[in-house]
Amino acid sequence: MKQSLFQSTEQLNQQFSQRIVALLEQGINAKGRASLLVSGGRTPLGLFAELSNSQLDWSKVDVSLADERWVDADDDASNEKLVRDNLLKNNAAAANFVSLKTEHANAADAVDELTSRLDSMAQPFDVLILGMGEDGHTASLFPCSAQIADGLAMDSQQKLIAVTPGNAPHQRMSLTLPALLTSQNIFLHLTGDSKMQVLQQALDGKDELAMPIRAVLNRADVELIWAA
Repeated sequence: MKQSLFQSTEQLNQQFSQRIVALLEQGINAKGRASLLVSGGRTPLGLFAELSNSQLDWSKVDVSLADERWVDADDDASNEKLVRDNLLKNNAAAANFVSLKTEHANAADAVDELTSRLDSMAQPFDVLILGMGEDGHTASLFPCSAQIADGLAMDSQQKLIAVTPGNAPHQRMSLTLPALLTSQNIFLHLTGDSKMQVLQQALDGKDELAMPIRAVLNRADVELIWAA
């Protein structure tokens, strides 16, 4: 796994944003449009701020999420709200956002509709930015969920899966492992020593169901983007 390690989150955010913009520009030049899949949480907030001010033809960029909590888009737990508030502003306000939330009460009933939305994006996805939880989950592929085997199944032909975590709030909608792996450039964005320790634990073991991030690392050229 290639590693890009930075002395500070500020340095990371500046240089990583430049890297992402260059990859999106390549996608636009090659296909007419480019696509960016991001993750929620606190870690990418500074990166989102840098990206929002980047000089890029954002009107030719489709932005969506690796996963979403099944809450209203104005709920503080919503990844969509986080992205709209922190990334889709300034220059990046011109981007086309593809929501992973519908009005369905049950996320499982929305899989077909959301798959159609996802299919409307420029593909293969140009850039995917993943995070990782302390339990080794990535996107909403939780080891504690009853759906984890289906989410990691490479022969499922499913791009999205509804997930109910066993030890985290809210039902979720997540890209499946095969859908995540269709991305041309996959980055694992982490900060802090504790996340580096979790990553090392993932690299030292083999059980993908126990730490789903292993399933990505085992099948793709993933680049670690890390700062203390």
